[in-house]
Amino acid sequence: MSAKRRKQEDQGLVLLPLGGTGEIGMNCYCYGVGPVDAREWLMVDLGVKFGGDAEPGVDVILPDVGFITSNKNDLAGLVITHAHEDHIGAVPWLWPQLECDVHCTPFAAELLKLKLKEHGLDGDVPVIVHQPGKPFKVGSFTVEYVEVTHSIPQSHALYIKTEQGKVLHSGDWKIDRTPVLGKPFSEKRFVEIGKEGIDALVCDSTNVLREGVSPSEQDVAATLTDIIRHATGRVAVTTFASHVERITSAVRAARAAGREVVIAGRAMRNTIEAARICGLMENTGAFLDEGEFGYLPQDKIMLLCTGSQGEPRAAIARIAEDTHPNIALEKGDLVIFSARTIPGNEKEVGAVINSLSKLDVDVITADDALVHSSGHPRQGELKQMYDWLKPKALVPMHGEPRHLRAHAKFAQGQGITETLIPEDGKIIRLAPGPVAIVDEAPFGILHVDGELIVQGTDGPAKQRRKLSFVGMVIASVLVDDKLNLADDVNIILDGVPGSLDELLVEAAEKAFAAMPKPRRKDVAVVEETLRLAIRRAAEAEWGKKPVVKVIVVRV
Repeated sequence: MSAKRRKQEDQGLVLLPLGGTGEIGMNCYCYGVGPVDAREWLMVDLGVKFGGDAEPGVDVILPDVGFITSNKNDLAGLVITHAHEDHIGAVPWLWPQLECDVHCTPFAAELLKLKLKEHGLDGDVPVIVHQPGKPFKVGSFTVEYVEVTHSIPQSHALYIKTEQGKVLHSGDWKIDRTPVLGKPFSEKRFVEIGKEGIDALVCDSTNVLREGVSPSEQDVAATLTDIIRHATGRVAVTTFASHVERITSAVRAARAAGREVVIAGRAMRNTIEAARICGLMENTGAFLDEGEFGYLPQDKIMLLCTGSQGEPRAAIARIAEDTHPNIALEKGDLVIFSARTIPGNEKEVGAVINSLSKLDVDVITADDALVHSSGHPRQGELKQMYDWLKPKALVPMHGEPRHLRAHAKFAQGQGITETLIPEDGKIIRLAPGPVAIVDEAPFGILHVDGELIVQGTDGPAKQRRKLSFVGMVIASVLVDDKLNLADDVNIILDGVPGSLDELLVEAAEKAFAAMPKPRRKDVAVVEETLRLAIRRAAEAEWGKKPVVKVIVVRV
């Protein structure tokens, strides 16, 4: 390779995912230009994903952006594609590390302001609002918001131009030519960008396993209207709090059926308020407070509430358990789950539905009727995007490994010969081509643990997860000045069968007695010897190895 060619590649356009590849959620993508030792970076999205059984006590998981913060003087800015939590939710937690400008469109800005205020950052973060179709500069990057349709208002792809190359970052999208809110998909602009020529398409992979095209939101709206019109009792609709289009469809269906609308859930109220500030949700009327739910005739009320994913503290879960302070459902009432169940939430959603069934409440889900349509592209829509853009290369994003692999394979079948399956922490050269992994950077996850941000992989949640399976034994040992036990070993069991108490005390005392006195002088040696003895005794009797802590005190 010539020196000139090598210099061009060293200063080329690269992509570094720090979240969002190999997983659905926690999206964070960094585009870089310039020499390897002094790249300028543009961050796209900064989202969260939510903790589950594998992260006990952790509600929110963040991408570790330490690599960028260690070079934050080279960070030109952060650009937000849309206002979903998995694209915007980490900004209040991590912005103090980045201290950069945040670029977004009006609706995302309104929701972001609410989040920043909750974190005490209102007024601190420079939020710069842009309109679609008007390119703007972020350092060496020229960025244009290109309107797409998705399950939240004002979703956009990003057309990113640099001296080193051009890339279309799709964000989350589907092709909906008849949306309930906002403008249709910007087909004309995508065709124009395709004629200009792009080096790479970095593209949403979530729905690549499904053939055909996604139903329009108008189709979902028609179904909701029909179901609510024929309902005889109370109706509750639960959906994603951010899905303004679906909320609008449900409200319009309620109005057509002569029903008043009650809103339950702070997140949904915040979203509605932000939408109205941005001129969305016009002509939907006034909403009632929760306290008015029980005073209206059963056929004159519709509830809009959070909890479509089975969240235990959300409104529909508390209603299902009959513990909500203001709202109750009974036989003859109907609950519509107007959302897909995110993989991993099946158990929680099933529990809520079963609780509603115990109340003799009817339930309709997306398995029963067209009450939900995904906001992500199926194969037919992907093919259409390829035809418009004609990219030299495709890099799939926003998906689990099976989605990324299937997307790359599908693109190859459509004539895109250059594909690369990305991984978080791998630096990918996009231009000048061919696409290739050229370097790597530190990456990882962070946990929001209470009010603290802690390491994820080897942090406190890992220890708590182990404790949830095997429990803990704490042994307190007093050693006198003659290096003998000053008292019986005291054992505390937490999550361990109480029948093991005497056995473990005996094991600890035998291990101590077997230690030569010179070794008893070293407190650390005593602690480790007794720890092993207690754990072995527990395993022999119980079949499990508990976490054992031994505290030795010299008296």
